[in-house]
Amino acid sequence: MTIKKPWAWASTAGLLTVATLAPSTSYGATLDDVKSRGQLRCGVSDGLAGFSSPNAQGQWQGIDVDVCRAVATAVLGDPGKVTFAPLTAKERFTALQSGEVDLLSRNTTWTASRDNSMGLTFAGVTFYDGQGMMVSKDLGVSSAKELDGASVCVSAGTTTELNLADYFRANDMTYNAVSFDEADQTAAGFDSGRCDVLTSDSSQLAALRLQLSDPSSAVILPERISKEPLGPVVRQGDEQWMKVVRWTLYAMLNAEESGITSANVDQMRDAPKSPDDARLLGKDGNFGEQMGLSNDWAYNIVKQVGNYGEIFERNVGKGSPLELERGENALWTDGGLQYGMPVR
Repeated sequence: MTIKKPWAWASTAGLLTVATLAPSTSYGATLDDVKSRGQLRCGVSDGLAGFSSPNAQGQWQGIDVDVCRAVATAVLGDPGKVTFAPLTAKERFTALQSGEVDLLSRNTTWTASRDNSMGLTFAGVTFYDGQGMMVSKDLGVSSAKELDGASVCVSAGTTTELNLADYFRANDMTYNAVSFDEADQTAAGFDSGRCDVLTSDSSQLAALRLQLSDPSSAVILPERISKEPLGPVVRQGDEQWMKVVRWTLYAMLNAEESGITSANVDQMRDAPKSPDDARLLGKDGNFGEQMGLSNDWAYNIVKQVGNYGEIFERNVGKGSPLELERGENALWTDGGLQYGMPVR
């Protein structure tokens, strides 16, 4: 994949470089800006399988990409009206703060400092993750607590770096960090033998292992050394836009809880099985209008993008190359942490 800087934009139909981009100067009116432009500008990772990466046809796919498409559908009624901006970890916050993107949906951990000191606001959690460590099977290691003195490949400018330092300090161990700017570079460094360990979020490790010359040669150790709640981010001070993004996520979660899918949403809208379903699908009340959207905003999301479970399974679930369990990302009704607030 070729990345053009400072910002390389990729349309849903392929790669497209835009010569001039005027940052928004009205952070309190992002919804109006997106409607007027007719396009959502969404910052994503610069290539992480399962979360955001271009397929063989140059079309972006992944769970973070589908969040962008769902927001575009809620606002514009069309999941194709998204311009994707691939961003490195170092670039992502500046791009959002400067107005280069309307939304950051890029496997970003919700932390106190990011939420309170950077002029940013997290709108929810799309994926509950935790930091892990991957080693070569030849190393003969079965626990992270056996890694004293190891060299560790890690992405710069991430919470991963901070968690790594905390973990080794807490366990009275030393390590040598080998830092890279981008996740795929850490995988290449690990694959070439520049480090003993590759550390990242566990979901990323599963994706990066697929990039190794021999994925079966590496094993992910059982420890999870941090909490990594990943979610979409918007600029602070635009509460209306934050709520649009937040309720887009809730709509997908509530649809899954009610058994409403992209395949049966028409039937469910015509004959809702409960008052909750009627409100969610725009048959009762004006819940879309309250956010500046149409009342069929949630119907459009489910119809054109899917519910949360559909998005999870096709991108990172057992039917995908990553083959991840739902785990903490199961609905609360199934013992997980995912929970959509009620529409009423």
